[in-house]
Amino acid sequence: MEQRLPDHIPRSRGPKIAAIGGGHGLSNMLRGLKEYTENLSAIVTVADDGGGSGALRQDLGMLPPGDIRSCMEALANTEPLMSELLSYRFQEGTLAGQSFGNLFLAALNGISPTFDSAVRRMSEVLAITGRVLPVTTADVQLEAEFENGAMVTGESKIFLKKKKEDCRITQVRLLPEHPKALPEALAAIQEADMIVLGPGSLYTSIIPNLLVDGIVEAIQKSHALKVYVCNVMTQEGETEQYTAADHIAALFKHSAEGLFDLCLVNASPIPRDIAARYAEEGAEVLRYDVERCAALGVELVSRPIATVTDGYVRHHPGHLARELILLHAERSVRIAGSRFGLRGGDTYQVERRR
Repeated sequence: MEQRLPDHIPRSRGPKIAAIGGGHGLSNMLRGLKEYTENLSAIVTVADDGGGSGALRQDLGMLPPGDIRSCMEALANTEPLMSELLSYRFQEGTLAGQSFGNLFLAALNGISPTFDSAVRRMSEVLAITGRVLPVTTADVQLEAEFENGAMVTGESKIFLKKKKEDCRITQVRLLPEHPKALPEALAAIQEADMIVLGPGSLYTSIIPNLLVDGIVEAIQKSHALKVYVCNVMTQEGETEQYTAADHIAALFKHSAEGLFDLCLVNASPIPRDIAARYAEEGAEVLRYDVERCAALGVELVSRPIATVTDGYVRHHPGHLARELILLHAERSVRIAGSRFGLRGGDTYQVERRR
């Protein structure tokens, strides 16, 4: 019999969730989760070296702000004008393509003793729900190795290198190797009721976090429910022709076998015209090879969590968050009814979508 959450649960007493990843996928999921729980810790990769983040990293010698800024925007409790301001990108001049949010964090970094303290200060200014934590404060680069032995250094260069070599990525590593994890990130994992990996780019958003010293060990020691949210589509320049099991195998190869035993995949239909457009770019709807996943010790849980926005397939923030909360209620042995008693504060409702 499935466990169900009570109809009304204060967000302040919602489950403690450590969400690990980066890029659009992580921030998108956080927008949904903050409606269900205030106890969120986003643990974010700092391997990005492209776009506006890469420019600030090169010019100012700071860690890349982009993914962290996106997560803070997703969790912010600000006026609409402030949200619009943070996401504004300059259109002309030397700042063309740069976001105001990145510059804001860069300025805070300039007056703060450490990057993580700058992130903490910006979080306070934005009154965010939960915490956003860089996985490490070490200055790291991402290196990728391909099946034919070719190698490339720099997260932003992996896409074009893979297209050129036309073969799979076999391994990624951080340079320098084994950077130390931010202690607060390890503590968030240790205290979590649920640990969520993804969604996001496999090799450039999720795996880099697992290469930081202490992260995998903390996940292994945790008794939390551990879930990998798999992408809905394969990703051009990174995971062409990958199945769900290929994603899981790559994660285990870069961390440890059995790091998680649940994989949440999409059950929503993808319109044919949208799938056809993706196919023209070398991407396709992810295939779920259930038996091979089972052989890896992972159960696939299929739920309707995808949507199409502006012609692109994305996880629906609300649907994904609801299904994760329900998974926690159904699968976690650590849930105690008394913990979710009604004591005022903001509440939410959870119902299974039919």
